[in-house]
Amino acid sequence: MHTLSSNSDLPRPQGLYDPRNEHDACGVNFVADLKGRASHAIVEAAIGALCQLEHRGALGADPLTGDGAGILIQVPDRFYREVVDFELPDAGYYATGIGFMPQSADEAQKAQSIINQIAQEEGLAVLGWRDVPVTPEELGHGSRSTMPTFSQVFLAGGDLSGIDLDRRAYVVRKRAEHEIQLVAGAGEVNEAMGGKSQAHDGVYFASLSARTIVYKGMLTTAQLSPFYPDLADQRVESALALVHSRFSTNTFPSWPLAHPYRYVAHNGEINTVQGNRNWMRAREALMASPHFEGDLERIFPICTPGASDTAGFDECLELLVLGGYSLQEAVLMMIPEPWENHESMPEDLKAFYRYHASIMEPWDGPASIIFTDGTTVGAVLDRNGLRPSRYWVTDDDWVIMASEVGVHEV
Repeated sequence: MHTLSSNSDLPRPQGLYDPRNEHDACGVNFVADLKGRASHAIVEAAIGALCQLEHRGALGADPLTGDGAGILIQVPDRFYREVVDFELPDAGYYATGIGFMPQSADEAQKAQSIINQIAQEEGLAVLGWRDVPVTPEELGHGSRSTMPTFSQVFLAGGDLSGIDLDRRAYVVRKRAEHEIQLVAGAGEVNEAMGGKSQAHDGVYFASLSARTIVYKGMLTTAQLSPFYPDLADQRVESALALVHSRFSTNTFPSWPLAHPYRYVAHNGEINTVQGNRNWMRAREALMASPHFEGDLERIFPICTPGASDTAGFDECLELLVLGGYSLQEAVLMMIPEPWENHESMPEDLKAFYRYHASIMEPWDGPASIIFTDGTTVGAVLDRNGLRPSRYWVTDDDWVIMASEVGVHEV
């Protein structure tokens, strides 16, 4: 027997606690204004908090290649209106999102043409495309070699706005990703992680919504804002912001698999994910919704094969919300409290969980999940509370929540 010197600085076991069983996990944070006042200060605070979560994210052998970092904010209408060279309708009446496109300029152009055609078939007009400014010099070899090109699309649907427009844009996004043959993350392996590096050759939309937009990538926390100069512009304003520092556990790092996704950022793991995916695939034969026109087959599979546990959770939550459930109800359907033997839980709340247990099995695991639809923002823990988080409510009506204290000076 021998002793590893690297453990010499660990605290001593106390009671049932043993530091040898300690594990790290991703870092999550949201900052929101309770009165819904959009400002660049919210964006700055969230990016600052993200940088404080650097120790939560993993790096490759190249310290400039990160597992992933990103931010979700409300669509900054004033900023986009002033930087695009085409006219935009009123805020909420256009959907936009950043597409991760093929590295080849010719292939990227072909992909845009296919997306234009899909949008037309789904009753939406493509108002235009914008080349998103980025600074690749910030990146390490691993992330730069697999980096896609970044094209931002703007879609409109006449009188459609808000979630109604999001539903139509959702179908466009799913069709584009399926028909341009992307399996999110499956073809991208960072050389620094011991695999074979492959260029990004599909299409993936970090988001496509009238309400929110996501900037993310295979970045370190400190690289996010310099890589996307948009985020430093004072005209980029939001009343809420979600950020995430990724520690990849069950998939290799890749550009599409950085968080946040379209509704959530997640600290932990969904241990039941394979069963959840199987049940979602099985349910597809029975799915129907008055909120989606035409054959739903064109948006299947709901959960992208090869993606991470959080990506699958996000895709299921997205479908439930767009299918008519409120965001809060959908989250509690997927992550219910331990209600069956809870002696002090009110009977009406037990009835809520009992009813929804017949519709959806739990997505269970050690998890702290923050979620938003661009108006409501919230957080939930797994039923065992194994990924606790902290929150503050300030005198000037900000709410700050994170996987740990100290991410923002209050």
